[in-house]
Amino acid sequence: MSVVTVTDLTKKFGRFTALDGVNLEVNEGEIFGFIGPNGAGKSTTIRVLLGILKATKGEAKIFGKDAWSDAVDIHKRIAYVPGDVNLWPNLTGGEVIDLFVKLRGGNHSSRREELIKRFNLDPSKKCRTYSKGNRQKVALIVAFSSDADLYILDEPTSGLDPLMEQVFQQCVMEAKQAGKSVLLSSHILSEVERLCDRVGIIRQGKIIETGSLSGLRHLTRTNLLVETKEPITAIHELKGVHEIENKDGALSFQVDTEELDAVIKHISQFGIVKLESAPPTLEDLFMRHYEGKEETEIGAGGSS
Repeated sequence: MSVVTVTDLTKKFGRFTALDGVNLEVNEGEIFGFIGPNGAGKSTTIRVLLGILKATKGEAKIFGKDAWSDAVDIHKRIAYVPGDVNLWPNLTGGEVIDLFVKLRGGNHSSRREELIKRFNLDPSKKCRTYSKGNRQKVALIVAFSSDADLYILDEPTSGLDPLMEQVFQQCVMEAKQAGKSVLLSSHILSEVERLCDRVGIIRQGKIIETGSLSGLRHLTRTNLLVETKEPITAIHELKGVHEIENKDGALSFQVDTEELDAVIKHISQFGIVKLESAPPTLEDLFMRHYEGKEETEIGAGGSS
């Protein structure tokens, strides 16, 4: 069952088109990764879903309700964490957490205490003394204290140290195990790869690829480092081989995954002494989509 459905979503700011016919779907109990460079349209899509911006064309629905006209009802069942959290400077972290928990009408004091401990937050300090990472912790504690059905997380680990990122990832997995849905916008590709069931890649306001990680890996290259008894010949003539380099007597190169079998057969005839293979990552997938497109990104402007 779909929790989020975005259909042909277009958002224009004057002459600039921030979103150009975006389609995406987040299913119940699914963690959906939403990735793309700054200015691609991630945050604009999220603002439309939150009912902050009205779509120019198309529709955005959460729990089958319109994101703009039914925003009040929808917000009772969602938790949102932005990438840059602003808090009331004269309140303590604990007071802010209590305020938001009460606004939601919940009383999850044991969950609140558990999360404060896990995220290693001092709730007695005034918010004006908090670092960016500590402000993120407050927002994450508020979000995961609530019994939301959908978590919308926009660069949520911005400013967190690696240890706290691990705590965040555990919280996301716990939400999934409880049958909740998560829309995670992130540029930390290892995080997306570790957590997400499916990903959508957005570039210049258009979704250019959507699918499961295993399904998208056919677009990636495997990194190989090979040492052979005899020098490998004609490697550059093989289909799907890229970035060939000599490294201390070994040959380093990338292979399109679908050509791997043919390439291994070719190099095996030269007597393999050592073979190291690094599996393709989401980062490889991401880089291939944006290779040689840097110029078009510059000056694209707009909201991320």
